[in-house]
Amino acid sequence: MTRVAEAGGRRERNYRQYCGLAAALDAVGERWTLLVVRELALGPRRYSELLADLPGIGTNLLADRLRKLCELGVVRRVDSASGGHRYELTDTGESLREPVRALARWGISLLGEMPEEATVRAHWGFLAVEAMANAAQMPEVRETYEFRVDEEVFHLRVVNGAASAVRGPAEDPVLTATTDAATFARIGAGALTPIEATATGSLTLTGDPGAVLRCSAILGLS
Repeated sequence: MTRVAEAGGRRERNYRQYCGLAAALDAVGERWTLLVVRELALGPRRYSELLADLPGIGTNLLADRLRKLCELGVVRRVDSASGGHRYELTDTGESLREPVRALARWGISLLGEMPEEATVRAHWGFLAVEAMANAAQMPEVRETYEFRVDEEVFHLRVVNGAASAVRGPAEDPVLTATTDAATFARIGAGALTPIEATATGSLTLTGDPGAVLRCSAILGLS
């Protein structure tokens, strides 16, 4: 059962349960809220950038979600050197990174084939790699894989059984994967294998052939 409370003239629901999960859902469980956090996990964003990368949210709803996140201390608004302002995660917001990553990891298995009307963004590939990467099974591997997904470039650094995703090009990658956002999403969802994507030309892999197998294993694509 939820309780509807008045807060600053707004009607907000809460679960009225003394439980950490219920408290978390009271704070960030509303529709679109964690997707706003997802976008800001990639760095500070302007309001217009958030609106563009959250198709369907509507400007009033985005403003409401940002206001609530700022009130909670999850997000702050900062002045930009070029004028205007941007939104960024606070330390409290940054602590949501791992829960969001874990939810994304769990949700990838639910995706299936991509519907024609679905929206996909290149930078979501970075978050997918963060969520999927598990290098613990290969503690001996020390190498870097670069991904070029449409206009987005990022790399995965694997050292001593730990993997970290970093935006931007790698200095000396053993493998470079070049593809589009839709293909990358379908591969991550298991709807398309890297071999199938390579055969159709929608994925290009350059570098050490052995690294393809190691990278696939680390990303759970084997």
